[in-house]
Amino acid sequence: MEFDPIPIGSCSKENQIIYQQWFNYADSDGDGRITGSDATKFFAMSNLSRQDLKQVWAIADSKRQGYLGFAEFIIAMQLISLAQSGQPITQDLLSSDVELKNLKPPTMDGLDVLMAKKRHKEKEVDSNGNSPLQPSPSSSSWFSSKSTKKVSLSSVTSIIDGLKKLYIQKLRPLEATYRFNDFVSPLLTNSDFEAKPMVMLLGQYSTGKTTFIKHLLKSSYPGAHIGPEPTTDRFVVVMSGPDERSIPGNTVAVQADMPFSGLTSFGTAFLSKFECSQMPHPLLDHITFVDSPGVLSGEKQRTQRAYDFTGVTSWFAAKCDLILLLFDPHKLDISDEFKRVISSLRGHDDKIRVVLNKADQVDTQQLMRVYGALMWSLGKVLNTPEVMRVYIGSFNDKPINDAVSGPIGKELFEKEQEDLLSDLKDIPKKACDRRINEFVKRARAAKIHAYIISHLKREMPAMMGKAKAQQKLIDNLAAAFGKVQREFHLPPGDFPDVEHFRETLSGYNFDKFEKLKPKMIQAVDDMLGYDIPNLLKNFRNPYD
Repeated sequence: MEFDPIPIGSCSKENQIIYQQWFNYADSDGDGRITGSDATKFFAMSNLSRQDLKQVWAIADSKRQGYLGFAEFIIAMQLISLAQSGQPITQDLLSSDVELKNLKPPTMDGLDVLMAKKRHKEKEVDSNGNSPLQPSPSSSSWFSSKSTKKVSLSSVTSIIDGLKKLYIQKLRPLEATYRFNDFVSPLLTNSDFEAKPMVMLLGQYSTGKTTFIKHLLKSSYPGAHIGPEPTTDRFVVVMSGPDERSIPGNTVAVQADMPFSGLTSFGTAFLSKFECSQMPHPLLDHITFVDSPGVLSGEKQRTQRAYDFTGVTSWFAAKCDLILLLFDPHKLDISDEFKRVISSLRGHDDKIRVVLNKADQVDTQQLMRVYGALMWSLGKVLNTPEVMRVYIGSFNDKPINDAVSGPIGKELFEKEQEDLLSDLKDIPKKACDRRINEFVKRARAAKIHAYIISHLKREMPAMMGKAKAQQKLIDNLAAAFGKVQREFHLPPGDFPDVEHFRETLSGYNFDKFEKLKPKMIQAVDDMLGYDIPNLLKNFRNPYD
C-alpha cells in the first residue's frame, strides 16, 4: 500500500546531492522548510507558467502542510524537470512509467550565479569571524519556555507551528484557568501537534482487529497475538521506529516525543495494559494504528476491568483520524460494553467506519441477511439519521473463499477492499485539515467549559450555606447548563455529558473556581475569528 507519490530512493545519489545544495539555497531561514514565499522566488527560475507551478506545489505539498521538506522538494524538482521536457503535470505523472532515477535536474535560469555569490558571501563572513545566520528556535521549545511572549505569526513556517503558537498564547491560559484538563482533556504538548495520524480498531474479540493490521502491514508486529479466544488483552499502539521492539505503557506515557502523556490520568492499572510496538515500515511512516482489547460480551463483561475502558476509548477517539468498528457475521450482537464504547464516541461520528469482516464465511443470501441485521443493530445504538458507511470484506492474508461466497462475492469484496484502502490512503493528506478541525472543536469546548465553571462559581453564596448550595447546583446541573446556554446563546449540542460532568464535579470546591474573565474569552474568539483564517490564508498554495 504505497503512500508517498514517490520515495526519495527513486532519485539518483548524484541528483540528491545537487538538490540538497539547491534546497539549502532556497531555504532562506535554514529551518529545513521551504515556505510559499521561498518557493515562488526559487521556482520562478524554471520559467514555467504560473499555472504549471501551481500544479507542482499542489502535488508536492499533498499533505497541505503549507511548506516543502526535502523529500517534497525533490518531488517538485522532478515535476519541473518533466514539465520542461513537455510533459503535462498531473497527479499520476510520478506513479506512471517515467524513469525517475535518471531524470536530469531541471534548468534553473541564473541559479549557478546566485549560488556562487552566496558562497562568496559566506566565505567573507567566515573570514571576518562573524557567525552566519542562526535558524529560529524549534517550536518544541515554546512549550517548555516560561514566557508566553507574543511571537508574531509571521515567524511561523507551517500551519501546525501556527496552531502551536495560538494554543500557547490564547487557548492554554483559558484551559488552565478553568481546569479544562481535569474535566475534559489533558493540556496539549508539542508531541500532540507533531503526532502522525492515528487509526483505531474497535470490536468484540475475534472479529479480526489484529489480523486487519497485519494484513495492511503485510507482516506481523511485535506483541501481536491472534487466536479464537480474547487474545489482545491490552491497547497496543503500532507505530514507526528504528527497530522492532515493544515498549511498556508506563515508559511510553512519560516519553516527551510521544503523544500519550495524557493517558497517565487513567492510572497504573491502565498503563500496565498498554504498550507500544515499534517497527520500521513505510506505511507506519504515515499512519499509527491503535489495536484495542476485544470488547466483552455476556457474562464476561460482569468481571469488571481494572480501568475505565470507555474513558480510554474516548481519549483515543479524540486523537484518532479514523475509527474502524469491526464485526463478523457470527458476532453481530452489540453487548452492553460495546454500546457504552460506541456512545463514548459521540461527537466523532465523521471518523467512524464500520467493517463487516470475515464476510467470505457466509454465502450471498446469508450475507444479505447479516448486512440487514447489522444495520438494524447499529441503528439502535448510533442515534444518527445518516446511514453509516459499511465496508464488507475479508481482511486477512488468505485468498477469498470462493466456494462459499461465489464469484459475485469475490468481486464485491475486492471493490470494498479498494474503497477502504483509498479511505486509509487519504488520511495523511487530510491530517492537517483534521488537526485544524480538532483544534477548533477543542477551543469551542474550552470556551463552553469556562462559561459553565464561572457560572457555578457565580451561583455560590458569599458567606453561609456553601456546602448546601454546591450540592443543589450539582443536583440541578442540567438546569445550570440550560441557563448558561440561554445567557450566552450557545448551541445545546456543544455541551458536555451531564452525568459525566456531575461525577467529576463532586470532587471540587466550587468556591475555588475562577470568575468569568471576558478578556480570555475574547482572545479565544479572536483566535477563531481572525487568527486561524489568516493562518490558513498564509499557507495555502502560493500560486492561488
